[in-house]
Amino acid sequence: MPSIMLFEPEIPPNTGNLIRLCANTGSTLHLVEPLGFSLSDKALRRAGLDYHQLAHVHRHADLAQARQAVPGRLLAFSTRGTTRYDRVAYRPDDVLLFGPETRGLPDAVLDELPEAQRLYLPMVPDSRSLNLANAAAVAFFEAWRQLDFKGAT
Repeated sequence: MPSIMLFEPEIPPNTGNLIRLCANTGSTLHLVEPLGFSLSDKALRRAGLDYHQLAHVHRHADLAQARQAVPGRLLAFSTRGTTRYDRVAYRPDDVLLFGPETRGLPDAVLDELPEAQRLYLPMVPDSRSLNLANAAAVAFFEAWRQLDFKGAT
């Protein structure tokens, strides 16, 4: 099952929504510090409702620690990506990486990956970006669809 990794997330409701997504899909959410909020934040709890008890959420001190703990293929999503997200053959061990809401993934992170692993979601011209939780949901469901929704009823 692919997992979702948030690099330095800043907005609690986005993380709360992704906790809910992971709880309902059986995926794991990885949070790379620093976080722009506390995991006990009221907005986070409200967005995730009581799903945090059903979700697998792991915190990592930095990206290097996260990569050591989660060794699958890293697919980074960015408006600066070069490969459209639906043109990838997803694998069960894929890690879908998303950057902070206000600035996206740093160039240093993107530059370490082959172009084929730097993905983007199509948008109309002159658009800035999609909401983080929405982008992660779109990407995750494409990956899960390709894996025939393994584990779903």
